[in-house]
Amino acid sequence: MSDTSIGNLVSGLVSDIGLLIRQELRLAQAETAEKLEQAQNGIYAVITGLLLAFCGLLILLQALVLGLSNHMPDWVAALLVGGVLAIIAFVLIHQGAKNLKPGNLIPERTLRAGRAGGGANLTPAAPQHERGAQGGR
Repeated sequence: MSDTSIGNLVSGLVSDIGLLIRQELRLAQAETAEKLEQAQNGIYAVITGLLLAFCGLLILLQALVLGLSNHMPDWVAALLVGGVLAIIAFVLIHQGAKNLKPGNLIPERTLRAGRAGGGANLTPAAPQHERGAQGGR
């Protein structure tokens, strides 16, 4: 074989590889756009479902007030249902706020492992309840 034919082969190979890479990138871009649209449609469906579920909950709560108003004055039934919901909401908000405090979000086990090992620890740390059962590792 001559040097020109080897040069032509190498040149053609480099050109084909470049073409293949460009085609793969276009395919990945098109597929990503398609998957993003699919995810967007899924998010819209979930949000719509949650809004409808909330409307249904409001109607069920009104039915509860109406049912209780057969056994007590209307205003007492509404106050009772509203009060119970307010207490539940307060407990949930308080618990959520406590979980979101910056001190509770620090990865303490990872930091301790990093300080003790002097480097990155790639093995997952055992949850706190398991560490006690494993002899306090």
